[in-house]
Amino acid sequence: MSETASISSNLEAAEEASHRVGESLGQRAIKKLMKKKFVVLCFAVTLLYLLIAILGYLNLLPDFQQRVGESYEAPSLSWAKLLGTDIFGRSILYKVLTGTKTAMTIGISVTAISIPLGLLFGVISGYYGGKVDAFIVWAYSVLASIPYILLVIGISYVLGKGVFSICVAMGAVGWVGLCRLVRGEVMKHKSREYVLAINLLGGKDGRVMFKHIMPNIFHLAIITASLSTLNAIKSEVILTFLGVGVQDGSSWGTMIQDASGELVNGIWWPLLSVTVAMFLIIYALNVIGDALRDALDPKLVD
Repeated sequence: MSETASISSNLEAAEEASHRVGESLGQRAIKKLMKKKFVVLCFAVTLLYLLIAILGYLNLLPDFQQRVGESYEAPSLSWAKLLGTDIFGRSILYKVLTGTKTAMTIGISVTAISIPLGLLFGVISGYYGGKVDAFIVWAYSVLASIPYILLVIGISYVLGKGVFSICVAMGAVGWVGLCRLVRGEVMKHKSREYVLAINLLGGKDGRVMFKHIMPNIFHLAIITASLSTLNAIKSEVILTFLGVGVQDGSSWGTMIQDASGELVNGIWWPLLSVTVAMFLIIYALNVIGDALRDALDPKLVD
């Protein structure tokens, strides 16, 4: 009984030490990020886009289908016409806000699918090795060998057009990059002293993988999440532009598709508005991704 109690107490002590290391790394990362005003500004921009998406789900955004003026009115000081109107007299601002809701929904949903899959498959593959590793490597090698957009288009056609099919399609293939990173890191960690010590003390595989190894590699998931969100937003715009994505008009891709014919007639404000909206969120997420990498990567932490 005393030996069992000793093993249990040693395991708990190891867990507490692992948590303290993770907390100190997180605290240092937050302090480092808060010192960079431009990074904080990018976080604020991202939160603003999230707020717009939340307002959309609460039905607090204006209806982008309503007519607010004449066809193709130039931008003016009126709130509804701040970014001008389209061919049907609808507000470009309202369309951009609705497209923001769609973009953020898809970005977050795809990330919520792909990141857990990448973490799970990467940890299992790197820890167990052997046939399990060979099968997972084969699976992501097959996915990686097919062009991303073509694979997403194919899955979307099978599932049907719409936000749900896009999220599932991109989430189902978006885990490959993170899986590779996590697999390599787990293979390094499983041979380190703290893992060997836990195994000698009788730690089970699940406990070793998810209680001890994962906190030391979780920074990879956080960094990848920001990049996954922006890639999902860009991919949704491309798919909608190609006619595979969102079909109800509530997408930036639809606005870009319509703008291709409007520019010939000198109607520039719809394309400019959606381009600026896309640029702000994509640039902000890029900056956040780089900042998170610098702040959370143990190799780069001061």
